[in-house]
Amino acid sequence: MHNFLLKPLLVTALCALCGTSALAQSADIPRTPDGRPDFNGIWQALGTAHWDLQTHASRPGPVVEMGALAAIPGGMGVVQGGMIPYRPEALQTKLENQADWLARDPIVKCYLPGVPRATYLPFPFQIFQAPDTTLITYEFAGADRLVYMDQPDFASQVDSWMGHNIGHWEGDTLVITVTAQMPDTWFDSAGNWHSSQLVVEERYTLMGANHIQYESTITDPEVYTEPWTISMPLYRRLDPGMQLIEFKCVEYVEELLYGQYRKPVAE
Repeated sequence: MHNFLLKPLLVTALCALCGTSALAQSADIPRTPDGRPDFNGIWQALGTAHWDLQTHASRPGPVVEMGALAAIPGGMGVVQGGMIPYRPEALQTKLENQADWLARDPIVKCYLPGVPRATYLPFPFQIFQAPDTTLITYEFAGADRLVYMDQPDFASQVDSWMGHNIGHWEGDTLVITVTAQMPDTWFDSAGNWHSSQLVVEERYTLMGANHIQYESTITDPEVYTEPWTISMPLYRRLDPGMQLIEFKCVEYVEELLYGQYRKPVAE
């Protein structure tokens, strides 16, 4: 057979093999009885995105007495393209937040973390999946979200800390659009913030039995010049007997928030 005939046949065969491999990989993920990818289980992000979404060097922590234990580790960023596209005045607010983050970061006071920050805090979370609603519950502060599936017209009447969550499927990817979040949450401890105009689109793609590829696109025209996206892997916790352990942190910050009111009044 002539080479000019052989090459197209080889290309066609290779493409067919690639397509078969892709289908096999897609079919190799666990699925629910209705054929959807099965996200049920306990998951956790690794890395330092909870400290800073962008690439950052290690730096001293805010509590000198704790030495290296309180130091902030360096890490590779999870922002696609590297930089967050702030408007100039919004960037100034971010820098002010970062300079005074220990006093300003809502997480320090045990406020609910919001979306997407709840996903990459150094705490596990659990997904309970059902055809009409999906529950995502987080170890940190007992936060949780009800995701209403295929109800695009179900609007929220009020803002909330974990937002209004509407989900749908795009092939094997679970897409969750989050609106109506409180403007008080941050994205990390580096002062990255948003306004009440925030819209978050999350994408969960199961890459195997124990690995989710997670993406979150941030849109907030009041703060950013254009939408931007973070991405990271999430890993299934395989520890024997793994379960979420209660971390109700309100009692841990009572002295910080209200201690001044308990002190005796000087005579």
